[in-house]
Amino acid sequence: MILQGIAFYVFAALLVASGVMVISARNPVHSVLFLILAFFQAAGLCLLMGAEFIAMILVIVYVGAVAVLFLFVVMMLDINFRELRKGAMEALPLGALVGLILLAELAAVLGGWIVAPNVAAIAGAPTPSFDQVSNTQALGRLMYTQYVYLFQASGIVLLIAMIGAIVLTLRHRPGVRKQNVGAQIARRREEVVAIRKVTTGEGV
Repeated sequence: MILQGIAFYVFAALLVASGVMVISARNPVHSVLFLILAFFQAAGLCLLMGAEFIAMILVIVYVGAVAVLFLFVVMMLDINFRELRKGAMEALPLGALVGLILLAELAAVLGGWIVAPNVAAIAGAPTPSFDQVSNTQALGRLMYTQYVYLFQASGIVLLIAMIGAIVLTLRHRPGVRKQNVGAQIARRREEVVAIRKVTTGEGV
């Protein structure tokens, strides 16, 4: 138990520190690297809680795919971050308002636990025995039954975020030729295919 407690505090401290460095690092490449470190620490905490499936998902999916994709995108795109930071002060009031709303929500959740300590026990699902059902199966049942609407809502939020990122980074450049699918489909065979008879000895 002492080793588990020490491991918990080490993982938790490194996770908080790496999370702070993600948002405070000036170099975006360093931010992505600290994000990868945060994923590893979160995976360690999941292992301590017995959720090995979530830990492996964090390492395989998020570190192996998402974070590495972020790293390559940040390194390959020539983004002028000074130009992006120029409008930061204009969006500061809106960001402060969103931050206050999130802070109020966290205070409401913590206040609910303090006023009614049995809320967590009522809202939480009982942990099944490991000899009856596996950890992955229990997680799937809980996610797709009791929390299925929240799971779908999180997918919608991610879809909206993806569309917003595409809209914000979409740039229209003059003189760039674009694909016209309608014109390609409307072409006739006679316009694109030419049959020529080549006699013997006259070919290239």
